[in-house]
Amino acid sequence: MGIGGRGTGRPGGGFPWLGPDSRFDFPPPESASPRGVLCSGGNLSPGMLLSAYRQGIFPWFSRGEPILWWSPDPRFVLPPAEVHLSQTMRKLLRKRRFRLTLDRDFPSVIRACKQARRPRQHGTWIQDSMEEAYTELHRLGYAHSVEAWLDDALAGGLYGVSLGSMFFGESMFSREDDASKAAFIPLAWRLADEGFTLIDSQVHTDHVESLGGREIPRPEYLSLLASALEAPDLPGDWNLRFPGFPRSATWDRVVGETAP
Repeated sequence: MGIGGRGTGRPGGGFPWLGPDSRFDFPPPESASPRGVLCSGGNLSPGMLLSAYRQGIFPWFSRGEPILWWSPDPRFVLPPAEVHLSQTMRKLLRKRRFRLTLDRDFPSVIRACKQARRPRQHGTWIQDSMEEAYTELHRLGYAHSVEAWLDDALAGGLYGVSLGSMFFGESMFSREDDASKAAFIPLAWRLADEGFTLIDSQVHTDHVESLGGREIPRPEYLSLLASALEAPDLPGDWNLRFPGFPRSATWDRVVGETAP
């Protein structure tokens, strides 16, 4: 099903460019194909992206394809309070090998995710238009990054979108062993403290499964999403909104009360 235009992700192309306060009504998620593809076309304007997330939909497409909008069944999620901490990660966090920050270098994080080589994946799904679109969402305060630094070098991290009490994880990367997990686990702990109810990882990955991710049916996901969206959004610079990161109640208990 198309929704107008081939979709380039950039202004122009005959489809309205929607600001963050605009809403676009997608087809019902239940009408997605067995693979999870719901529709194609449109653009990656802030209003389109935020409308999609609020309706349980996300963009995912490869070079040369139109913008594809997905709502898979089942959905891969992780309640932040249930993140799994292995003995290996417990030891690593206690060593405080990495310095962890929020929203300090979003452009470098999404660029590193774009450049990361992944098993069984040829090329990247983070096209230039996606990089630009999520960087704009970050400027608007809806997309956020977590950085893991080794000395002054970016060793790993992740980025995603926040609406209500839901964090939609988009991608992560590691240049050092376990750097992305060292960013993800303290983020989940802090999100739990801040009242977040779910991290949406969209589709299954072994990496997130090792952290406690699990599949749930689409109807259950949409119900949880609706409840999460009743909570207020928390836009802006999360370095300012969540002072003291990576500290949280669980961090203080597991790692210690003094953040690096």
